[in-house]
Amino acid sequence: MTALLVVALALPPTQARQPQTAPAPPVETREAGQTRDALHQTLAQYPPSVGYVLRLDPSLLTSQNYLATYPALAAFLAQHPEIAHNPGYFLGDARGFNDPKRDLINFWEQTLAGIAAMTALAIMTSLVVWIIKTVIDYRRWLRLTKIQTDAHNKLLDRLTANDELLAYVQSPAGQRFLESAPIAVEGPRAIAAPVGRILWSLQVGFVLALGGLGLQYASGRVIEDVQLPLWVVGVLAVAVGGGFLVSAVVSYALSHRLGLFAPLPIASRSEP
Repeated sequence: MTALLVVALALPPTQARQPQTAPAPPVETREAGQTRDALHQTLAQYPPSVGYVLRLDPSLLTSQNYLATYPALAAFLAQHPEIAHNPGYFLGDARGFNDPKRDLINFWEQTLAGIAAMTALAIMTSLVVWIIKTVIDYRRWLRLTKIQTDAHNKLLDRLTANDELLAYVQSPAGQRFLESAPIAVEGPRAIAAPVGRILWSLQVGFVLALGGLGLQYASGRVIEDVQLPLWVVGVLAVAVGGGFLVSAVVSYALSHRLGLFAPLPIASRSEP
């Protein structure tokens, strides 16, 4: 027992249990990560579309014709042939790649799709409203026509004698009643047609022009990705609004030259 105790005390303290630590990453993994970072730095020297194309078609990593345009990238790939063997690790997935131009194109596509949907909805709503209004006006016209026809029939039934009918027809009241025009569904317009079109063009032109100027003003105070679309839409709105204003001026000049404006009534003054 004494000998065993002496041997146990003589053991070196290094054999005591040490705390476990995480194993260090293999040397190959660290080198592959460094190579991937260096590849991304090399691709940053060129437009973002280069990396996107390589992600879509990794076979271009070995195409000398394609890489001849990018000498730094070609030299880096020649030094690291393992990139062509495992492009998914070094380049990543094309679906997760963010191309600013592609994002801008997607933004425009979504914007135009929304405008098209709103336009289609507005057209369908206007069509339904027009159909409902037409049906209501038609039913009103039928009802008023029936009332007028019944009144004529009742009046003619009471005038049994020819002399009475002839006397009624020759009377001012009878002439107004029998010669009355068909019932109009819509009332007369208070403004002449040329003047109404000119005023409508002026209103639309001012609204579009001011809206375009507002979009151009807002384009300088939003994020960079939205500045260009807002500015382009603002320019188009100003151009269309200016076109409406110019058309209103031209329409006024032509209408005035052709004498389409009705002369204003001049009140006659009674002489003393």
